[in-house]
Amino acid sequence: MKISILDDYQNVVRTLKCFPKLAGHDVTVWNDHTQDTDTLAQRLKDTEVLVTIRERTPIRAPLIERLPRLKLISQTSVYPHIDVEACTRRGIVLCSDLHPGEPSFATAELAWCLIISAMRSVPQEVAALKSGRWQSTIGYALRGRTLGILGYGRIGTVLARYGRAFEMPVLAWGRDRSAERARADGVPFAASKAELFERADVLTLHVRLTPETRGLVTAADLARMKPAALIVNTSRAGLIEPGALVAALEAGRPGMVAVDVYEEEPMLNPDHPLLKMSNVVCTPHLGYVERDGYERIFGAVFDQILAYIAGKPFNVINPEALKKRES
Repeated sequence: MKISILDDYQNVVRTLKCFPKLAGHDVTVWNDHTQDTDTLAQRLKDTEVLVTIRERTPIRAPLIERLPRLKLISQTSVYPHIDVEACTRRGIVLCSDLHPGEPSFATAELAWCLIISAMRSVPQEVAALKSGRWQSTIGYALRGRTLGILGYGRIGTVLARYGRAFEMPVLAWGRDRSAERARADGVPFAASKAELFERADVLTLHVRLTPETRGLVTAADLARMKPAALIVNTSRAGLIEPGALVAALEAGRPGMVAVDVYEEEPMLNPDHPLLKMSNVVCTPHLGYVERDGYERIFGAVFDQILAYIAGKPFNVINPEALKKRES
């Protein structure tokens, strides 16, 4: 089977312990990134199985229609980047392990890393020390400061535990299910989104991006934050109203930002406004990117491939495609 794996930025897939599962198959791994349809169509013209790494490359109808040999797309997590209807029309099966009930501890850990880094100005102090300066900023401790969690779901609950371990009061807000979880965990729930933004010293976002949640955080919300507050986004950039974050920083509320996600990724523009601000910590969407997580992700992806080849596919998102291929 001819298998193509896209967007292996770190050239790490072949080094994983699970990679030998694909032994005997013709595997091509692409380490660069492109969204150009012509380029992708040429690269993937003979591909029978396509592996995508999360949502890095959109797989839309104009590309799908030019991949005559494609039979299977195997991946994990949600799939807003894939045109499922176009796949089904062509009899292309999409298998995706949605890992229900399992939080991304790696993302939670990175969010906490960003919180500490931003509150204590760690990246700025490292840069200063390397340039010959000693103690150029004054940071903030976490103990006693309020941790606000927007979206008390799988990752939000983990952040709440981290906050309590650091002796931070925790305040959550979100939809009805968030309220139920928070009550079950004994976590105070804000009466409104406005209260969450007004009271939080550190506010971290853990909401899935959907049409309903796009732009959930508005300029008015950010303006309610304290001048010394920090907002952290390791979820999706689209949760924040376009342009509102930079404008809020320029206005002084909140005083700090830490982000791992951007409207367009990969974000390779060194002139991006957030990269120019001294009170911002930016990382290149590292939330889920760690070796143990990759072993789990690709282990699941490769198992889906082997099951499909054996005629026993699972985690099938579009079972209609199976029927179409059989007919």
